[in-house]
Amino acid sequence: MSRQSCNAGKTYCVVFSVTNDKGIFIRNIYYMLTYAFQVLKQSNYDEVASEEFENIHDLFAAILARGIAQQLKQGLYREYISECENLSVMRGKLDVPGTIICKLQRKQKITCKYDALSENNVFNQILKTTAIILLRQPSVNVNRRTALKKVMLFFNSVEMIEPSCIKWNRLRYRRNNQTYKMLLNICYFVLVGMLLSTDKGEFKMATFLDEQRMSRLYEKFVLEYYRYHHPQLRAAATQIEWNLDAGVFHFLPIMQTDITLRNGEKILIIDTKYYAHTMQVHYDSRTLHSNNLYQIFTYVKNLDVGNTGNVAGMLLYAKTEENITPDSDFKMGGNIISVKTLDLNMAFADIAAQLDKIAKSYFGEKA
Repeated sequence: MSRQSCNAGKTYCVVFSVTNDKGIFIRNIYYMLTYAFQVLKQSNYDEVASEEFENIHDLFAAILARGIAQQLKQGLYREYISECENLSVMRGKLDVPGTIICKLQRKQKITCKYDALSENNVFNQILKTTAIILLRQPSVNVNRRTALKKVMLFFNSVEMIEPSCIKWNRLRYRRNNQTYKMLLNICYFVLVGMLLSTDKGEFKMATFLDEQRMSRLYEKFVLEYYRYHHPQLRAAATQIEWNLDAGVFHFLPIMQTDITLRNGEKILIIDTKYYAHTMQVHYDSRTLHSNNLYQIFTYVKNLDVGNTGNVAGMLLYAKTEENITPDSDFKMGGNIISVKTLDLNMAFADIAAQLDKIAKSYFGEKA
């Protein structure tokens, strides 16, 4: 995976289709997803990287169609589902109330409850529901809709699921369904971005790039970029312990960093921020978000227990279309606190160069 695109040796034309949030090239959204979900580096997704997309849902449809096709080659995930059926022979456990009803209706059947391996589970239901919703979107390219229709032919035994009923935090991935993880994350981006029209009862797609979902993708992208291209910095999302002189820490909040980079004794904590407005406004005065600054300062001072000054902190904002973009370095209590912006509305090689520059500015050539 190269800094140009995660697909070395290929030529790409620049796509000027942009989202309506921060003006991010849709191709860059694909690259961010590629780092966040390493499975997209696989060769079966190469063609996706070279295609042009007019909107984000078109991109999701392409990834989903190719991903489901790949999953079909491996076989759809099956799990045991409880079934209740009227049968001529005994299977599983006898359901007495159901059997009594059969006798009253003079049916030569008994009602049985049993567990059976089935493709009609929540994992496949989410895939089918997302694909069907994308198929109904006029914004999705005809070729992508055709590809989705082909893979959906293998989902006849799978039911659809009401998106609002999906318990995303209860999905558990094991060895035999690990390949679903990236696909269901794509489904999450699509389904959580839906609006249900009340007049006709049809699903409509909302704007994808809301702050909450994009913030998580932005954070994951930066973390995985440093993990891949700067392994010597040991990038990780870590927890920081409170530097207490006395007292019980059980009731104190957890300090969880977005990205922590380490090389020798030097540490850089990066907190990614994805806001519609980088600066806060108070009586026509623009300042940095105070909570963000307090947060990064707290992280740094609690990690630098010996006050060595070897721990630095950085707020890394995604660049907005505002004229004011923060680019500052401060020394607070012996530690460097920086506020920078990352411009995502550029060729990906330039985005990579910005991230490389951040690493080298603090760690030098060791980065």
